[in-house]
Amino acid sequence: MARRFLLSVILALSAASAFSGALASAQGPPSTLTVGASSYGRVLFDGRGFALYGFTRDPRSKSVCAGACAKAWPPYVVKTRPRAAAGVNARLLGTTRRANGAVQVTYAGRPLYYYVGDRKPAQVLCQNVSEFGGIWRVIRPTGALVR
Repeated sequence: MARRFLLSVILALSAASAFSGALASAQGPPSTLTVGASSYGRVLFDGRGFALYGFTRDPRSKSVCAGACAKAWPPYVVKTRPRAAAGVNARLLGTTRRANGAVQVTYAGRPLYYYVGDRKPAQVLCQNVSEFGGIWRVIRPTGALVR
């Protein structure tokens, strides 16, 4: 009886561990860029459907958003090479290394970010907003910032 109980506990812990690992990987930003509809027209999203923003203060292929800025506007960082889904120009897709060593995705030379207030897919709550010395805008598949 004790043996059967112990086996049940081990199986339950194994299943919970596998589930939490799968959940953690599902919550991480996939390295695929997509294009989707928004109230601003067709713009870039990550593979989960979350809007991606550009920062007008960033010089080409370099992020200047760190500290409090990166808390409000988390960089779109990846562990694998980013991929382009239908509608995304793969030639415009790239990466840059942040000061902390993380690899941030770029599009048309612009580092990409999330907005911390966008809590569900397809939300664009902070378009054309001035914060941290620049303007935050969603990005068209051409690489142009939406005005």
